[in-house]
Amino acid sequence: MGRIAGTTYFKIDGQQLSITGGIEVPMNTKVRDDVVGLDGSVDFKETHRAPYTKVTAKVPKNFPINKIVESTAMTVTSELANGMVYVLANAWLHGEANHNPEEGTVDMELHGEEGFYQ
Repeated sequence: MGRIAGTTYFKIDGQQLSITGGIEVPMNTKVRDDVVGLDGSVDFKETHRAPYTKVTAKVPKNFPINKIVESTAMTVTSELANGMVYVLANAWLHGEANHNPEEGTVDMELHGEEGFYQ
């Protein structure tokens, strides 16, 4: 049996950030939904969603706030405990990133033009 969960390394443009365990990357960017006819026939439609990385990161004094909120071409690398590596290319901050000073963390969702496993 091998390790499938645990220690994860997260980098933005090569700068490693410390995360607290909340990380999510997609396994698919094509989404298939059922289209059911009144006669009982079943087909599907296929749509796309943006590649992304969701993460909860610690916010030390040197946290790269300006890079994260201003850049639209970041490279985000997630080295997962099971040995898989997910790369998000030409990424930007999606939505809001709110700093929780009580916990010392920020929840971020980064979207990109391309996401893939290496």
